Amino acid sequence: MTNFCSPMDRKHLDGSWKLQFGPQVNRASQSDTIQIPESFNGIAATVPGNVELDMIEAGLLPADLDHSHNVYKLRELETHQWWYSRSFEVSENEWDDSTELVFEGIDTLASVWLNGVKIAQLENMLIAHRVPVGALLRTGPNELVIAIDSTVLAAHEYEVEPGTWAMENNWESLHIRKAAHSFGWDIMPRIISAGIWRSVYLETLPKTRFRSVCLATIETDPEKNFARMVARWDLKTERWPLDDCSVRLSVHTIDKTKKVFETQSPVLSPHGQIWCDLNDIELWWPLGFGKAALYHITVDLANQAGDVLANWSSHFGFRTIRLNKTDTTNADGDGEFAFIVNGEKIFIKGTNWVPLDAFHSRDADRLAETHQMLVELNCNMIRCWGGNVYEDTAFFELCDRAGIMVWQDFAFGCALYPQTPDFHEKVRLEAEAIIPKFRNHPSLALWAGNNEIDAFYEFAKPFCDPNVDDQVSREVLASACRRLDPVRDYLPSSPFYSSKLWEMGAPFDARPEDHLWGPRDDFKGKFYTSSNAHFASEIGYHGCPARSSLEKMMSPDSLWPWQENEEWLTHAVRPQPRGTAYNYRVQLMASQAKLLFGKVPEELDDFIFASQVSQAEALKFFIERFRMGKGRRSGILWWNLRDGWPEISDAIVDYYGAKKLAFRVVQQVQQDICIMLSEPQDGLHQVIAVNDTRHPVKIEFLITEADKPLLKGSHTLDANGMANLGTAPESTTATCYHISWQGDGLKGSNHYLAGPRPFDLDLIRASYEM
Repeated sequence: MTNFCSPMDRKHLDGSWKLQFGPQVNRASQSDTIQIPESFNGIAATVPGNVELDMIEAGLLPADLDHSHNVYKLRELETHQWWYSRSFEVSENEWDDSTELVFEGIDTLASVWLNGVKIAQLENMLIAHRVPVGALLRTGPNELVIAIDSTVLAAHEYEVEPGTWAMENNWESLHIRKAAHSFGWDIMPRIISAGIWRSVYLETLPKTRFRSVCLATIETDPEKNFARMVARWDLKTERWPLDDCSVRLSVHTIDKTKKVFETQSPVLSPHGQIWCDLNDIELWWPLGFGKAALYHITVDLANQAGDVLANWSSHFGFRTIRLNKTDTTNADGDGEFAFIVNGEKIFIKGTNWVPLDAFHSRDADRLAETHQMLVELNCNMIRCWGGNVYEDTAFFELCDRAGIMVWQDFAFGCALYPQTPDFHEKVRLEAEAIIPKFRNHPSLALWAGNNEIDAFYEFAKPFCDPNVDDQVSREVLASACRRLDPVRDYLPSSPFYSSKLWEMGAPFDARPEDHLWGPRDDFKGKFYTSSNAHFASEIGYHGCPARSSLEKMMSPDSLWPWQENEEWLTHAVRPQPRGTAYNYRVQLMASQAKLLFGKVPEELDDFIFASQVSQAEALKFFIERFRMGKGRRSGILWWNLRDGWPEISDAIVDYYGAKKLAFRVVQQVQQDICIMLSEPQDGLHQVIAVNDTRHPVKIEFLITEADKPLLKGSHTLDANGMANLGTAPESTTATCYHISWQGDGLKGSNHYLAGPRPFDLDLIRASYEM
């Protein structure tokens, strides 16, 4: 959405390339000349793309890499080297000495030659790279060659120090800035891919331009429809002084039909700021709490004659978001971890966003469909998990429009990374590329330093305090956020272990925010019910994919039974054939189903149904427990929405797009208005209603068992409030209670599996079909 130059100044180099590859002999990064071994294969390639997809197209890999054990065929490619090449022509008016070659995403260790001259050595998959090429471009034909070295071989050149740590499949990820999941995870196979995975183009920037513009809402008043904004701008120009120029800031409606504000300031320096007090403005609110109002902002550099010398534009939403948190908490709730939007405490209902595809060039194709699921589920926040790539601008624009706040992890997770000056420099450059790219999006609520690294210090490096030892999160990333996005909150790690919490021994019951995994036993067990956390940023439960999905990923002979089944282990997900770290996950899923139904079903269809009900009821219990604790509890981000590979997992939508039963159940319990039953005490369930909107709502409600009424009534729920509507009797037999409500133009329903376990599979099947 942000424009630094017009599309006329950009020449795309996407499309058809040539790809040559073979086992790596010498690192291209160590040579100034192009040296492609004669033995290397040559095939057609597509950019954006991944090398494996080009090999599939050429018939060199099976098209069904996701089937059976085929993914392991990629192991032999881990030590390959990949050479991309293409020629292109530029006309005289398509370039000048300021032209740059831009790679939006290249995976990962790339050497770049233009017209036979080595111009760049790139080593980060996760960020865009800009390479000056104006001195080497020539009118007419040009030759571009890119060599991508083996990530694995490069990783093996580093000595792994005792102060670092990784999971069994991920040691090679420690020094290389590549998406951590690529090396194998419990939600993703090991695919050490390579390729030009996002667009590549030539871009010629104007001589006079806004190098950056940073927008920030400093204050809002919802009652007065007021917002105070500051725009900080930075000019790059060869024309100085600019005594006849002013910077003009304009605010228009998103459709640009109405101007709502304009001001200007004389140019006294190439850097400046403009403060704006905006009245009668619509604020940006999260989904459910109001409209996600957006405006079109333009910043112009204009002379006294009215000529525009430079222009910058973006959409923007006026809102404030703060994270109120304490170092510790306790059973009495003497702590907090809550998001405050425009002065209002917002209960967070959302999920975790994991890789959309193991081959990231396909991410964009899956984005719109998957994002729409967030809207269907009424999620008001998404956490972009640290083992992934950074999503592109299109993702944030969808969140801006939908009112979905984004918790953005930096791309570090479940490892103790090097604490060396050269690695810190890699991190600094990465942060300086990512923060300005996303900071103007109203949906961006929080930067988080990493996923679970503080927690991993407990057992991987227990004698070192992460607040002292982890300079990546406490110094490098923290400093980058303070410098480049000072009004947005930064959380060093998730979960975050403050110095005070660490000194206490980081006890489970003192963590204000936590990832609730534990033994993954009974979802109503002590581990889950004893947590004092105000906010759960990860919590999940297994659910088997649909039969149609299993049939796509497994051989007919391996479809059933699951016991001692190698293909089930591969898709569970086992990153390497000899790896054992995640082999427990299939048995775990079976055990979880047994807890609810008393036995593990012996037929595949029954097993699938039982597992999906188990997952659905677990997520329902987790979400409802936090929602019924509204006030003390402040939010839950369950794990997770959709798989990025055909697998057996915690996701509620599988890779092929098939929604598990949990999707509909989560939809029910994440309604803005919801009525829920607490666990029984003294023979009674408390009936709790919550209202996650900014206006009071009058409802009529009914709770039944079969056709027998258990409780009915009416109540006016306070804005952003909750109420106890009465009690319903505890059942002495396994059954299902049905809950319905209506009023003020809304209708909703919910259910509760009542009575002692085990439940009868057919009874629950009938209840779920209602």
